[in-house]
Amino acid sequence: MSYLLFLDESGHDHRTMPYEVRGGVALEAAALWDFVQAMQDLEQHAFGDSLYRYGSEIKGWKLLDKDRFKWAQQDDELEDVARRKYALAFLNRGRTKEKPRRHEFTAFGQACLIMARGIFRLLRSHGAVLFAAAVPCRVKPPRDYRAEEYLRKDHVFLLERYFYFLEREDTTGLLVMDETEKAEDRRFVRQMERYFTRTQPGRYRTSRIVPTPFFVSSDMTFPVQAADVCIYCINLGFRLPSRGMDAPVREEISLEVGAWLNELQYQGEGYRGGQVFTTYGIVYVSDPYEARQ
Repeated sequence: MSYLLFLDESGHDHRTMPYEVRGGVALEAAALWDFVQAMQDLEQHAFGDSLYRYGSEIKGWKLLDKDRFKWAQQDDELEDVARRKYALAFLNRGRTKEKPRRHEFTAFGQACLIMARGIFRLLRSHGAVLFAAAVPCRVKPPRDYRAEEYLRKDHVFLLERYFYFLEREDTTGLLVMDETEKAEDRRFVRQMERYFTRTQPGRYRTSRIVPTPFFVSSDMTFPVQAADVCIYCINLGFRLPSRGMDAPVREEISLEVGAWLNELQYQGEGYRGGQVFTTYGIVYVSDPYEARQ
């Protein structure tokens, strides 16, 4: 059975995040509908309704913003019924531009954390596998850089690890991407097309990866929303210090989901130049414009 790798990105606006991360979660096609239904149930359990009805959606920064932790911890844990009641009151006050009351802030903060924790549990129970590639936001291409139309090294490594996983499972995989800015989406598709048609590794990997990505709207696609939460958490709460990925972390995110990220990321065998090595789904590339050593 085929897998679908739902991709998203974090930090590409180069404003507040330490890294630029692209990646996502791979789900087997047979598990996809059950996962979507479970996400719908989780959203109802946490908030009492679907967030899209209030002009919102499930995103990492919305669930795990610093304020959400502060609100959640300012009072005792609420019972489920009370939490849903007051979380809905919080959302409705957003519609009417009214300031929520203290217990409504508490309820919404607790609902956000319940949703985030639940997403990681559902990913594990549905056999999801995590892949991501991170680069420092400060890195810029050299002035004489002439490969703008080709995939950067970090994106190549991301597809490489997805290929290793599909090879291990003896199956094929699709790429499903969140629609962002159309011009940028087209540019990325052109880069992937060149990789899959003009490089020997890319041509070889089309035996497992369908080279044409599908684009979806994240507010209508629960797996992309789950991917967004994972990628946000990698950016702020996951580090590979031995590789040079050592920017400060938000400790509350690291403590909350760091173990989940480690558990969900792919771990398997890779190979290059006749050598076999252990490889992981989360990769850090200090300079994506530097020639591979």
